Amino acid sequence: MRYLLQNCTFYTGTAILTHHALLVENGQITTLLPQTSSLPTDAPVVDGRGLNVAPGLLDLQIYGAAGHLFSVAPGPAALEALAQHTFRHGTTGFMATMPTNSWEMMRTALEAGREFQRRHPALGLLGIHLEGPYINPIKKGAHQEEFIHVPTGAEIDELLKLADGVMKIMTLAPEMATPAVVARLREAGVVLSAGHSNATYAQAAAGFREGFAAATHLFNAMSALQGREPGMVGAIYDATDAHASIIADGIHCDFASVRISKKILQERLFLITDAVTDSQHGAYRFQLRHDHYVDEQGILGGSALSMPQAVRNCVEHVGLSLDESLRMASLYPARVIGQDDKLGLLQEGCTADFFLFDADLQVYATARQGELHWHQV
Repeated sequence: MRYLLQNCTFYTGTAILTHHALLVENGQITTLLPQTSSLPTDAPVVDGRGLNVAPGLLDLQIYGAAGHLFSVAPGPAALEALAQHTFRHGTTGFMATMPTNSWEMMRTALEAGREFQRRHPALGLLGIHLEGPYINPIKKGAHQEEFIHVPTGAEIDELLKLADGVMKIMTLAPEMATPAVVARLREAGVVLSAGHSNATYAQAAAGFREGFAAATHLFNAMSALQGREPGMVGAIYDATDAHASIIADGIHCDFASVRISKKILQERLFLITDAVTDSQHGAYRFQLRHDHYVDEQGILGGSALSMPQAVRNCVEHVGLSLDESLRMASLYPARVIGQDDKLGLLQEGCTADFFLFDADLQVYATARQGELHWHQV
């Protein structure tokens, strides 16, 4: 597979380029060069139709789509639905997320993710994100309290054995985990994200020093920043290297909070959808209420966002530039999972994951590993 993509504006992750052509070969980007240069004459030309091109978006926290909720039915059908949904929305990599649940459900989620990656390595599943069950019940949100508990070393070892590398992120409350548990997860290469936590500033700051590399959905289900107790939010702001995800839908947090946090965190703030879907059975039952989801008690659950919508909200409601908003949905999450050497950028040697979109962030085409599919004729 070899082609030249031209007649478009490229948002490379480091620059905005016009009058350039992107050469794709064997699933990778070979080069991005000016059209005034000597372009290969033996490569088929793909017309970009005057659209914009950016690195494929990466969603590190998504639960379900199109009526398939991974938290309720963690099997191939849910993962296939997520793969199709994300691809249609310019998202070339996603982290299927399992919230606080029973041991059986966590095991099934890890086994399903492992098998799906083996069978479908090109469908964008980056891994499994376990959000819980090692969280603080005081900040459980829509999570099921009956499954929340304190982790043990033996349980963590069993999870890691089951995962066999597919568990990439774990959200847990720093005050619930011992240094030994943190060290074991870090040693296995799991990204630790602080969330659903009532930690004091001192507890949260210690967690970031000891190896927590991220925080889950900033502001939601965490101790707030206050004058006498800066809490988890204050510790995130104050950390040197820790990243934080945020749900930019104007519901989970005000757009002004996104703007303020961006000023403080800069490149450490990244976008997730936290998206769920309708579900009427199992431990997690959600229904759509206007533009977000609630559980049976009316508690705010996941969002109804897509990644392009989150990017558009950052431009239209937060006041960020388009190129920076795109980086929040591609390059910065790639850094969180240590894959920014091949994802989140349009440059030589990177995977040819990208999407084509218009001025309204409507997605016209998506390429994963160079395989370009047009969604709109």
